[in-house]
Amino acid sequence: MNIPDMYALCRDCLHLQHGAAVACSSCGRGRILSHPALTQLSIAHMDCDAFFAAVEKRDDPSLKDKPVIVGGGQRGVVSTCCYIARLYGVRSAMPMFTALKLCPDAVVIGSNFDKYREAATIIREKMDALTPLVQPVSIDEAYMDLSGTETMHHAPPVVSLARLARDIERDVGITVSIGLSSNKFLAKTASELDKPRGFAVISPNEAEDLLGPKSIDFLHGVGPKFAEKLARDGFDTVKDIQDTELKALVSRYGETGMWLKQRAHGLDTRPVRNDEERKSVSSETTFRNDLSDPAALEDQLWQLCVKTADRAKSAGVVGVVVTLKLKTSNFRALTRRISLTEPTQLAQEIFRAARPLLAREANGRERFRLIGIGLTNLHDHRADSADLLDPSVAKRAAAERASDAARAKFGKDAVVTGRAARIAKAREIDS
Repeated sequence: MNIPDMYALCRDCLHLQHGAAVACSSCGRGRILSHPALTQLSIAHMDCDAFFAAVEKRDDPSLKDKPVIVGGGQRGVVSTCCYIARLYGVRSAMPMFTALKLCPDAVVIGSNFDKYREAATIIREKMDALTPLVQPVSIDEAYMDLSGTETMHHAPPVVSLARLARDIERDVGITVSIGLSSNKFLAKTASELDKPRGFAVISPNEAEDLLGPKSIDFLHGVGPKFAEKLARDGFDTVKDIQDTELKALVSRYGETGMWLKQRAHGLDTRPVRNDEERKSVSSETTFRNDLSDPAALEDQLWQLCVKTADRAKSAGVVGVVVTLKLKTSNFRALTRRISLTEPTQLAQEIFRAARPLLAREANGRERFRLIGIGLTNLHDHRADSADLLDPSVAKRAAAERASDAARAKFGKDAVVTGRAARIAKAREIDS
């Protein structure tokens, strides 16, 4: 008996039929996706399954049934690993020596980014053919908005997405997992439910019931440290957040309280934006005269941190990796990076991370003609999550946000830091 408004899609032959099904009425196969809202949803998240490892297995079939780790040597880290290796507890970003202790029989392969980029380019072209609204998250992950594409493709978004997954598997030789919903958060959540080679659907009216029993770190964006704090505060499951008044959450966590409440109820107003291929936010300057004085270089660094932070704030992004760029008087380029424990868009936090990097290079003897600072590994800004874990960060963040608000209202010179004032005075003297 047909369930009203239920639809079933065969992920092999792409036949869409009305009513529930355990097998396709067209081809007889059983890889069926059923859901009442199957034809009504248009926001998707697609994630390549163990991308680097999958490409390596594609190119060497002898690796098919073996645990594969892609990454550096004994002192490096795991870039990615296949699902067989994950059964042993291996995870991305894990130190290689730890991974090999867990899985001593793993085949370790060095990264070949040219090969991965080639595969990613083909996949991106296929996504672009579906919709102009493709928002890459990384080399192997993207959001898509397929609203209004049904006329062009003569099929609802779910069929176009199933065709995309099938074509990637055929033409690229790897598998992907897709989540389909009404917003980015739920689409991302759905894509995590059925891996690998999965396809899952979450409709808005079932989001609360699905999310409620999950542990708090199930919410995409809640990291381990934040989850620990929430647990200490009595929030173990998503339902604990659902049952708490918004006012109480905002009072305790500020902006993040609002974010938590929205996500716990499956709400997300962020659009899929195709202008987010931005890989970094950065600023740099070339000096009129080469500089060697560490204090002068530090002043230049601070100004660039402010510019970079302003650009990140304007773009609504935060970064995880801070990159310092220097060029010596003889045009030798130096690049130094540091990964942050929490993403940021705050000038003070960028400066605090970059200052030691500069100190190691600026010894007073080497002369420099250029300095730059950048943020990479970008994500959408939601709130200053580090504020919740470190009171000193909280104070600095609150001060900077207040200064930003004052400058926006009264002009850029409304609030001037001591360092900025000193720099301005030095310029007056020089002129």
